[in-house]
Amino acid sequence: MKVFLIGYMASGKSTLGKALAKALALPFIDLDVEIERTAGASITEIIDTKGELHFRKVESAVLKDLLEQHESGVFALGGGTPVFYNHMDVLNAKGETIFLDVPVGELAKRLEGDIKRPLIQNKEDVAEFVAKHLFERRPYYSQAKHRIAGPSISVEDLVAVLD
Repeated sequence: MKVFLIGYMASGKSTLGKALAKALALPFIDLDVEIERTAGASITEIIDTKGELHFRKVESAVLKDLLEQHESGVFALGGGTPVFYNHMDVLNAKGETIFLDVPVGELAKRLEGDIKRPLIQNKEDVAEFVAKHLFERRPYYSQAKHRIAGPSISVEDLVAVLD
């Protein structure tokens, strides 16, 4: 079984993904970690030096490789992964997709002061940026087979939606 967690940054994909993988006795794969390992650079460095388009090409290639390498697993994907190329079609064909739909206010609270995320660096109004960005990405996220909403999503919620 392949489970893909999608949603905006800080929605809990990595944290919940690790817990879900443990609960299901499956490997956990964090796409962002694999991109950094493959590229030998942080995502921020890739975007700063080569631009977002280059990053998205690397992301797509790494995702394709991971899908071929792993017969099963829980995958935490980047917030923008579903938006580019035909990733949602591929993900829906390969396994169960779950959209972690966390409200804008909660996302902004989690992201406030987070200097590791290149897209929100130097943003004066994080909540406004998140609201606009999430609005743009929602049509892609909404293509997921499952949606779990709430400021607080548990691993039990994820297991229940898969049963």
